[in-house]
Amino acid sequence: MINIIGLGYIGLPTALMFAKSGVKIVGTDNNPELVESLHNNKLTFEEKGLQELFEQAVANGITFTTEYQKTDTYIITVPTPYDNVTKKIDPSYIISSLNTVMDVCEKGATVVIESTVSPGTIDKFVRPEIEKRGYILGEDLHLVHAPERIIPGNMVYELEHNSRTIGADDTKIGESVKELYASFCKGEIVVTDIRSAEMSKVVENTYRDINIAFANELAKICRSDDMDVYEIIRIANKHPRVNILQPGPGVGGHCISVDPWFLVGDYPDLTKIILTAREINDSMPEHVLMRIRDIMHEHGLKNMSKVGLYGLTYKENVDDTRESPTLQLLEKMDEQLISGVKSYDPFLQKQMVDNQYTNFQDFLDDIEVVVIMVAHDHIKENLDLIKDKHILDTKNICDVETAYKL
Repeated sequence: MINIIGLGYIGLPTALMFAKSGVKIVGTDNNPELVESLHNNKLTFEEKGLQELFEQAVANGITFTTEYQKTDTYIITVPTPYDNVTKKIDPSYIISSLNTVMDVCEKGATVVIESTVSPGTIDKFVRPEIEKRGYILGEDLHLVHAPERIIPGNMVYELEHNSRTIGADDTKIGESVKELYASFCKGEIVVTDIRSAEMSKVVENTYRDINIAFANELAKICRSDDMDVYEIIRIANKHPRVNILQPGPGVGGHCISVDPWFLVGDYPDLTKIILTAREINDSMPEHVLMRIRDIMHEHGLKNMSKVGLYGLTYKENVDDTRESPTLQLLEKMDEQLISGVKSYDPFLQKQMVDNQYTNFQDFLDDIEVVVIMVAHDHIKENLDLIKDKHILDTKNICDVETAYKL
């Protein structure tokens, strides 16, 4: 039996995928409301294919509880936030989960940490915690790092098809954990050491962050001199070795917008490009605000309550708002005492911010400027409803001739 600790965006789909594949799974979370919701067959977030996966897992006997189980295998998938000032990782959730595991686990149990961590986190924080309890690593407890590698909106497919990395002290233990993941993973599963597994995950997301920053910096350059950044990128990408990404209103989610800070926090003197990329991407909500002001000035508009932000999630067609660029933009507005801005997101019925609408038409009726922050399919299918508004399209999806771009 595997006891999966943490049933959020990573832990729950992982638990369901294991269970669907015939592995006996108990999912544990310290949030009793979340566990009760799962007991009542109600998912705690929306995700393509997750309901069907949930039903298959339940049919295969998956159970949910707030209690840690006595078993020989644990997978920890708890959050790993970072300190906003030092940019260093906060390992407290991992440490807390690990200590509770050690309270109940069998001798010789394997603990797999899926949570994304900065390089060296397991050496600095996890090993000392285990040794403090008098456990002998490699005998009383085996340690493995298998960083998650999925994205909201495509979790089920990516769980099954993405390659995986298994970092372990002991190759035999790594191979046994590889066999567990191979019960559902069709991608290549690489076994390596723990430090390499830690670093490779952070490097993947940092690489993407830097590429996005290049596109965003191009957008600013082109805006300053009245050039079409999208046309320039389209042409440049015809070169066989060039693949420039598309600019956007910022970077969200709990991977690309967070993981690079781990490297900046741990290696401040060696991360010049990484830090600059983070600063560029974090500056994009401010750039959007400047574009809104430009449009309002051009049309003689003074009332920000006539501005509507479409999309509160961090990416299209999901209900995940973690590190959302729209929320970052609203925070910038609040700092500048700008109030009254409206918002709408078809994936969110729960009130998250002031002046958030749950009806699209009501939202449109109360605004003159619509800012497309997220490229949900919903807005693509309803572009005709906004054609008479002043449109700032930060995602380049609108073919209305008068629409403004980044």
